[in-house]
Amino acid sequence: MKKLFLILFILLPMGAIHAQDAYKVTHQAAYFEVGGAGLIYTFNYDFRFDKSRLDTWGMKVGAGGYWIEDSGFFSLPLEVNRLFGNGPHYFEIGAGVTLMAFRSNRYEWTCTESGCTGMAYPDRTEIVLPIEGSPNAMGTLNIGYRRIPIGGGISWKVNVTPLYNSNGFWPLFAGAGIGYVF
Repeated sequence: MKKLFLILFILLPMGAIHAQDAYKVTHQAAYFEVGGAGLIYTFNYDFRFDKSRLDTWGMKVGAGGYWIEDSGFFSLPLEVNRLFGNGPHYFEIGAGVTLMAFRSNRYEWTCTESGCTGMAYPDRTEIVLPIEGSPNAMGTLNIGYRRIPIGGGISWKVNVTPLYNSNGFWPLFAGAGIGYVF
């Protein structure tokens, strides 16, 4: 009988430690997103302000862009977001701003019967909405679904990202991402 109590005394704390690890909340994520708030593609870091719950407020910070010959684009999305739901399925809403800088060789061509002429616009680009001057910013909203496995692992998301700036509003821009939750 003493041996049984000794074995239980040794094994009981191990089970308790394992049970605590199983319920540890994974409140950070790193993921790659196409479209969405980064406009083209971004690598993002997302975290919850309350480290003990997932269905709470958090923030996303990312960076992305491209450079081809002498044209390029850089975006830095910053977003405050809120998750609703119970693992692994969450509804996500958010709002933020995407800071951007670019170098553009945008040409607009006009053709008539006598030929075509091009006009260069070096301080103008267009990604969904016209963007005048660099650096600049665009407002973003976020409505979507996020799948976060319980205990961490591969996560994915899809969202509609309405965009707005001084040149207008585009309600149907979308994004998708995949990453790792830890």
